[in-house]
Amino acid sequence: MPTRLAVTGAAAVAHAMRQINPDVVAAYPITPQTPIVEYYAQFVADGLVDTVMVPVESEHSAMSAVVGSAAAGARTMTATAANGLALMFEVVYIAASMRLPIVMPIVNRALSGPINIHGDHSDAYSVRDAGWIQLFSENSQEAYDMTIIATKLAEREEVLTPAMVNLDGFITSHGVEGVDLLDDEVVRDFVGIWEPKYPLLDVDNPITHGPLDLFDYYFEHHRQQQEGLKNAYKALPEVFAEYEKISGRKYDFLDLYRMEDAEYVMIVLNSAASTAKYVVDELREQGIKAGLIKPWVFTPFPKKELLAALEGRKAIMVLDRAMSFGKEAPLYSLVKSALYEAKDRPMIGSYVYGLGGRDVTPAMLKVPFEDALKGDLDPNEERYLGLKE
Repeated sequence: MPTRLAVTGAAAVAHAMRQINPDVVAAYPITPQTPIVEYYAQFVADGLVDTVMVPVESEHSAMSAVVGSAAAGARTMTATAANGLALMFEVVYIAASMRLPIVMPIVNRALSGPINIHGDHSDAYSVRDAGWIQLFSENSQEAYDMTIIATKLAEREEVLTPAMVNLDGFITSHGVEGVDLLDDEVVRDFVGIWEPKYPLLDVDNPITHGPLDLFDYYFEHHRQQQEGLKNAYKALPEVFAEYEKISGRKYDFLDLYRMEDAEYVMIVLNSAASTAKYVVDELREQGIKAGLIKPWVFTPFPKKELLAALEGRKAIMVLDRAMSFGKEAPLYSLVKSALYEAKDRPMIGSYVYGLGGRDVTPAMLKVPFEDALKGDLDPNEERYLGLKE
């Protein structure tokens, strides 16, 4: 029978990992990711899992260790945040190119500099082209669910692509809320027994991992990675449907909130969506047809689903919790691109908010709606919410 616990997002993710029971976890502590690994290390110490826990001296070593264990055929996980992810950067790309289905929760935090330990999405966006599946979660329940879903998806034979599960630093990772845990056996049946496709330890069928790959086959291997992510896109509806059967919780590429007749639509990732939903409800009470889209899936990017959800609306306001210096903000540029083929394009505007953990308030999130209601959206202007100027 499912169990409801009052836990932090970090603990919820650690419980999902406990139920998955990976063969190897290698990690290095970094705020605000540290509690995930602390909780998990306690599960190992208490004998609740039989995972080999590998403490390492840096995040570069953590990702290198999980690449080695995954290549050997072990179900493997790690976790990190911000500068730790930046230190992993070289090996993050290698893990994807070797098609190793590693699962890595990312507790989103601002990248330095200046140094800052609080939440934004600059870390996740920095590796958006690394070849990993990227799932996002609004709260602790979703972080728990997405960790389980990511494992099932990443290990499918036609996918074999590593996956990141993003949750907001401190807001989700350290905030306590009710989380419904599935039975251990239900989770283990759902993810199944990992049967590696080409393990290094299969001495009867020797293979090579990570060889020098110059102009003769480098191009073809990247093309295969692209195919893996296309297959992940195709597989996601089936994985979501299977998870709904065991949990009762329905997921999709996009979380559509009050979108049935929405004319003014905000798009935002992760925990700020909770505040945005409150604002949408307030505007609805005033007779304004407001709606919200929260992408659960960022990579593979759900372009077709966004176009279907946005075409014909009056105005779209895209919020990014990171900047792309000298260019349009990451989520905004992708949404704008998705609308290229729209027959009836809405007004669209870009807003950057909450950098370095700055508070996100309902009053702040009303501003884009007010701009849209006045017809004051400029597709080529980046605006800032809560900035001191």
